[in-house]
Amino acid sequence: MKKLSLFSMMALVFFAACKKDHPSGTVNSSRKIDTLQGTITADRTLDANKNYFLKGQVYVKNNATLTIPAGITVFAQVNATRSSKSVLVITQGSKIFINGTINNPVVFTSAAAVKAPGDWGALILLGKAPTNTGTGNAPGLPVSADTQFGGNVAGDNSGSITYLRLEYTGGINPPQEDEWALDKASGLLLASVGSGTKIDNVMVKYSNDDSFQFVGGTVNATHLISYNSGDDDFDFDHGYEGNLQFIIGYRTHASSQALRANGVESYNDSVPTANTPLTRPVISNMTIIGPQETPIVKTNLNQGVYMRKGTRLAIRNSVVSDYPEGAFMVCPRTRPVILADDNAEFRSNLVQTDTLARVFCYDHGLTTSVPDPELSTFETNSVNNNTILTLSTDFKLTGMYGTTAPDLTLAAGSPAASGADFTGADFSNSFFTHVNYRGAMSTSNWAAQSNWADWR
Repeated sequence: MKKLSLFSMMALVFFAACKKDHPSGTVNSSRKIDTLQGTITADRTLDANKNYFLKGQVYVKNNATLTIPAGITVFAQVNATRSSKSVLVITQGSKIFINGTINNPVVFTSAAAVKAPGDWGALILLGKAPTNTGTGNAPGLPVSADTQFGGNVAGDNSGSITYLRLEYTGGINPPQEDEWALDKASGLLLASVGSGTKIDNVMVKYSNDDSFQFVGGTVNATHLISYNSGDDDFDFDHGYEGNLQFIIGYRTHASSQALRANGVESYNDSVPTANTPLTRPVISNMTIIGPQETPIVKTNLNQGVYMRKGTRLAIRNSVVSDYPEGAFMVCPRTRPVILADDNAEFRSNLVQTDTLARVFCYDHGLTTSVPDPELSTFETNSVNNNTILTLSTDFKLTGMYGTTAPDLTLAAGSPAASGADFTGADFSNSFFTHVNYRGAMSTSNWAAQSNWADWR
């Protein structure tokens, strides 16, 4: 009996350890669970009939390729300390191919039965395209050859991603993280990723910090959705130069994680310097929507678009609404740049904010932004052609604040149905699809509730 009792106790301990080590609560019982852990050093294609458990920090290296077929769910192990949060890292020279479809997307989510933002870290791609720091290491991970990014291969290829959803990322980032430093890896981190890489149809929801991080690099992307991120929806740093079209940043509540959460935040570097390449995202057909409310006091939610620290940018044909501190804000380093048309522009957009006077505003380093009448006059002139709307309802979107999912298509009479401008070298290139409308969509809802775009 004593031997049997001891064996039983050992079996119970083993069973408990396995339960802790594997996903619970939301596993498709028809699929077996396999484990991804350690390093992947040879080409590997995951089994399309299985789901996977991402155990800790996993590195694809040695120029290996990881292929993830449609329909696979990857459950990330939940570890308590930020330094041990689960991540999947595609190192320099290696590639990832995520081959989801709208009906059978690839999903990375938390392995917890009760999921929460920050349960795991990020999906991280590290390339050899230029950055204005020369080289760097994935922020928040140990400094090693496996976390390095940067180089001079603008067309570098890290693979392709289509119909992917990432959930509950951002665990490496501490609360109220120093916004003057580079954010830790969160959501989808693309560091020095080159233009040979394809990124299309990616949703990041309930990240504890940023949803999409572009650190240097030249990668282009379309059809991106950020839903209820803890910090910025789209964050650009350290010399990113790429094109984006049809992207959505959407929130239903203010941030409790970040000091100042923005729809778009773009900066060159933290000093700042004039190091090149200068950060310069080129964006068309973006929709940035803040919570449906008029805050009485300042919250941790900030700007629709924040152009800061020496960055350049070019944003056209977009919709920005319902942010408490402003739709477009500049700082001492970027205000002269935008007013001089110094390789920077904000044109042909529709803008609105909770406080009408602060649609175009200036960051003077105090607690709130201040209205900038000169910038407002400049941005609404006949060249820049931005239009200020009084209320969010003036956009005439079909269901800006739908009860189950937003419907950001254009209703009859929407001012966004026309007015798009694709003139000039930045926007007339072959990457951009030339459409008449402004914002992320016209009357066809590519972000409708689906197996991929899940707004729950």
